[in-house]
Amino acid sequence: MSRLRRAVSLLIRWVGRQEGLVLFAAFTLVAALFVFIKLAEEMLEGDTLHFDEWVLRLLRQPDNPHVPIGPRWLMEAAQDITALGGRTTLMIVLTLAMGYLAIDGKRAAVWLVAVAAGGGGLLSSAMKYLFGRERPDIVPHLATVASPSFPSGHSMLAAVIYLTLGALLARFIVRRRTRLYVLAVMLLLTFLVGTSRVYLGVHYPTDVLSGWSAGLAWALLCWLVARYLQRRGKVDRPG
Repeated sequence: MSRLRRAVSLLIRWVGRQEGLVLFAAFTLVAALFVFIKLAEEMLEGDTLHFDEWVLRLLRQPDNPHVPIGPRWLMEAAQDITALGGRTTLMIVLTLAMGYLAIDGKRAAVWLVAVAAGGGGLLSSAMKYLFGRERPDIVPHLATVASPSFPSGHSMLAAVIYLTLGALLARFIVRRRTRLYVLAVMLLLTFLVGTSRVYLGVHYPTDVLSGWSAGLAWALLCWLVARYLQRRGKVDRPG
């Protein structure tokens, strides 16, 4: 009993020394990993297929599955938005962000962003081929695809790049309102890219949800690492 009390006392003191934001980030990371694992298990058992197919059919005209619901301009908008999660666009965004950090003299942050983005990209590709889920075939694809379906590469890479950059760049922004704006924009971009994949019929909803979950977990992990390195003096603190 004394050992248990001592362990509880140490835990309470440790929690008391942590910042609320760090604890929230750690909790969210664990929750995102749990969601991803649960989705993967359900997908492998085939329990999500009915829901996935129902959503895809819901987004198409009942009398013509080649035509998505909504006004004509919406499909063109979805195709433009989905490009924001493509590798070419993400590489441009990543290069520009790293250039900004380099010009600002934050060379350690440049390497941190490069490692975070590269590691996230490798993780995304590895998981897609590990699960090997086939693309949806109940509605025509409105975008070109070539890789396996689970998790959604566009959704995960958008989360990996945009959320990682948002989390890391926010560490170097002094004004709180500006930090919140940057994070909100990155979240919005990630959301739009993922939903566009389902609307275009190239991914099941659970593919996108799993991509978001894995990407969020990776972004939060990178944020926590950046925060730790800043405390150790390895990466410049916010100016």
